[in-house]
Amino acid sequence: MTVDVNKENLPLHVAITMDGNGRWAQQRKLPRTSGHDEGLKTAKRIVKAASDIGIKYLTLYVFSTENWKRAEQEVGFLMNLIHTHLCAELDFYRENKIRVRHIGNFEALPASVQKDIKEAIEDTATFTGMTVNLAINYGGRDEIIRGIKKIVNNKVPADQIDEKLFSSYLDMNECTDVDLLIRTGGEQRLSNYLLWHVAYAEQIYTDTLWPDYSNEEFYSHIKAFETRNRRFGAEKPAERKGK
Repeated sequence: MTVDVNKENLPLHVAITMDGNGRWAQQRKLPRTSGHDEGLKTAKRIVKAASDIGIKYLTLYVFSTENWKRAEQEVGFLMNLIHTHLCAELDFYRENKIRVRHIGNFEALPASVQKDIKEAIEDTATFTGMTVNLAINYGGRDEIIRGIKKIVNNKVPADQIDEKLFSSYLDMNECTDVDLLIRTGGEQRLSNYLLWHVAYAEQIYTDTLWPDYSNEEFYSHIKAFETRNRRFGAEKPAERKGK
């Protein structure tokens, strides 16, 4: 497949809300779990597609703090799916030199999932390719509240708190802000995703359900980003930082 993107003008950080697994399954009269299975295959494919063109950071909305409200059977299936993926795909991450990170409320996850995440992080810690942030038990408001609590616990004087310091207490303190936010599935809202980090992100929404999201559509969204005039509130386009 020929990839027609300008690799000199890529977004440094792409975040994706992978929406539509359940509806994809319902349209086919399949259980919702089948949609999540298919969505996992899509996630792996898009991770590889992003890595191939040189995206530096990719953040995937895997499981939100609100997803615990779903049926117990579906939540259990998703937790098991996370376990299966993290255990089964380490060779994939090694082969592509992809570093795995976690964002979200780690302590509130089941112990078995915590163990899987820790092992994936440790096994890929030295890799120098793309970093994949897996947002598991993640909520933007929860992240901000946890960051504030850390600042309070560390007794940081108020006059020392600025955007840079506050960002250092958040989950993605090693990453640049999100440049491009993509949401599949037809909904057009943030859904409590990366509220601090998407302040100036370009946003693209597609009706395509996540299991049907193709590499070609992903690359078309990268190309669309490259045409955006990003000024960050200034009169002229800003220089890109963090590369």
